[in-house]
Order: sequence, then structure tokens, then C-alpha cells
Amino acid sequence: MKLSRDEIVKTMTDWEIKWNDHDIDGVIKPFHDNVLFEHWHGARVSGKKALYDAWAPWFAAHGGFRFTTEDLFVDETAQKVLYRWTFEWPSLEKGCEGRPEKRRGVDVIRFQDGKIIEKLTYSKTTLEIDGQRIRLGPPSR
Repeated sequence: MKLSRDEIVKTMTDWEIKWNDHDIDGVIKPFHDNVLFEHWHGARVSGKKALYDAWAPWFAAHGGFRFTTEDLFVDETAQKVLYRWTFEWPSLEKGCEGRPEKRRGVDVIRFQDGKIIEKLTYSKTTLEIDGQRIRLGPPSR
């Protein structure tokens, strides 16, 4: 089953609402059972249940986050989306804990059978905390 462009846009719009409602069940719902998720730091998760299990602790531990769509490119024929977003939340960065943080990134999303089968996330390595640009470095050892 292929989705129309309007159906893809609606799925993405509804999905962002579920993220901003901090509704993990709603966020997971549009994923295919065999989804592949690749995090911006490189971790991979395969399968809808494994993705739920990976994200559930994060949802439980974090509140106050919000995604905003910057741009959405839809290729109906290929069933692909380029979703450019801003993510805002209380920072967890050392020395900046709790201060307003913004991250920007892109998800490359592919649909199969009307569901998200692949979600590849890319994020800038510079973020904003209280309006100051901060470059992320390698983790301390």
C-alpha cells in the first residue's frame, strides 16, 4: 500500500503532535514492525518493539521537549520524506543543565506498506543554549 502525498504529510503532522504530547504509543504507532532506526550518534535499533523498548526510558525520564517542523520534503513516488526539524528542551549538557537548548537536524524517512520502515536521523554538532552557539565535542573519557 502506497500513501498519497497528503497521507504522508498528515502522518508526519500527526506524528509530530504525538512527539510534542510526549505520547510514546502515538509516536511508535506509524512505524512498520520491521523498522530500522539510526540515531544521530550512530546507534541502530531494528524492529518496532525494540524501538519502543529503546525509547520508553527516554520518554519516562525527559519532559519539556518539543519538535518544530522547519521543512518537509515528500517524494510520493519513492515514499520518502526529508523532515527538517528544531528540537527544544531543557539542556542536559554539562554546565548548562536545565537551560533552554535548541538542536537542529534532519530525518530521512522511508515508508513501506503505509508505515515508516526506516528513520535515519542526522543532527548538527552545534546547538544553542540560552541563545549561545555551543559546539558539541567528543564525549569525555
